Amino acid sequence: MTNFETSILELSTGDKLVGHPIGAKKNTGGNLVFTTGMVGYVETITDPSYYGQIITFSYPMIGNYGVPELSKDQLTQSFEKDKINASGVILSQNSHSQFHWKGKKTLDAWLKENDIPGIANIDTRKLIKIIRDKENVLGRIVYDPNTPVDFYDPNEHSIIEKVSTRTSYTLGKGPLKIALIDCGVKWNIIRKLIEKGCRVEVLPWNTDFNKVNCDGWLISNGPGDPNKTLDLPARLKTILNQDKPVLGICLGFQLMSLAIGAQTGRLPFGHRGHNHPVYLTENPSRGFMTSQNHSFIVKKESIPENWSPWFLNANDESLAGILHKSKPIKGVQFHPEAAGGPSDTEWIIDDFLSDVKSHKGLICH
Repeated sequence: MTNFETSILELSTGDKLVGHPIGAKKNTGGNLVFTTGMVGYVETITDPSYYGQIITFSYPMIGNYGVPELSKDQLTQSFEKDKINASGVILSQNSHSQFHWKGKKTLDAWLKENDIPGIANIDTRKLIKIIRDKENVLGRIVYDPNTPVDFYDPNEHSIIEKVSTRTSYTLGKGPLKIALIDCGVKWNIIRKLIEKGCRVEVLPWNTDFNKVNCDGWLISNGPGDPNKTLDLPARLKTILNQDKPVLGICLGFQLMSLAIGAQTGRLPFGHRGHNHPVYLTENPSRGFMTSQNHSFIVKKESIPENWSPWFLNANDESLAGILHKSKPIKGVQFHPEAAGGPSDTEWIIDDFLSDVKSHKGLICH
């Protein structure tokens, strides 16, 4: 790459920013978003929740610890899937070298291997101000001006089929069997369940839930508009009408909420990063730092009477969790399993598994 090689970031607002291409030399379009995470760029870029999105990293030093090797073993640490799910990346500075004993390649080389384009040397502070001021900005990375590329908004399409497993599979061993509905699940959710003694059956989104035998249900995270998930919210009523414990995470929380008759709405620019504070509605003095990645929220005024708000976002008071008043069914708008991010709310997974054990008769009250 010469010093004169450039790519252009074109925004749906009409703004254009010029930078240096990294990764694959190609054009792409996507929903332009930003994350405030200082670390965890490998986890972020491979997270299926970022499918169809161009990620702007607000932290200026990205790529300095490189990218580790993706082993052939399932659930490789530092990765949330075995491929990059983001459509592109935007950086202020690209580290041309990596400085970590686990690092095996540079970010630039990894993006090239996965055929994902990016741009470095962008004024990300200016870009993020545009994203914050103009709602739901789309972007396109243009390396070759002679090859047309459209703006693309993944939230206008049904994309759950592109990120969910096509066949069921089981991982882990233990006395508890958790049925995990894969809407674009992060590997760390599965890792945490296995670490805590669960046998996890990962199910395609279109599974017939009436035919599944399990001790508890987990509805996973994933990308896109929860209202664009075809018939999944309606079919989730099957598991919510059971007495088995259910935990919904991020998109899974939104889908669960739609199934009970609540409504969702789109945020102006979403919540993404590892520093989003939430607090318990029943005890506002108890706050937690959380990892979040979503464009949509559940409208708290739409929750049915037999449900209670569980968490609120301390920044904008949006709903961050609900729980049923009598059944062991809960959902959160953040990632208790983190990766990357804080582990303040991992106890939510422990509470869910305590409910599962109690339902299974492994805990006597």
